[in-house]
Amino acid sequence: MAEFLTVMTTTDSAEKAEALARGAVEARVAACAQISAPVTSVYHWDGAVETAREWQVLFKTASVRFGELETYIRGAHDYDVPEIIATPVTQGGADYLAWVAAETAAR
Repeated sequence: MAEFLTVMTTTDSAEKAEALARGAVEARVAACAQISAPVTSVYHWDGAVETAREWQVLFKTASVRFGELETYIRGAHDYDVPEIIATPVTQGGADYLAWVAAETAAR
């Protein structure tokens, strides 16, 4: 298992994206969160193809904190089924990854 992850979710407004990002960083389940400009999502939901404008939030975290980050996202998110996708970080700057580890260490 990778020691670090990037974890992505989406939401339907910039304000909600910032609240998700800020809450995760304040709770120290993510060291950092980046919010991307609106994207267009096309997906199946309730038997229909939907199109929606969404904002992506990309969290940087230690793998050991994934469960807590997932719990936070599910609790703070207003979607019935929020997107939560974790991607392992296979390489990175040692100083940056040390910072992620320090910022997400349990206190």
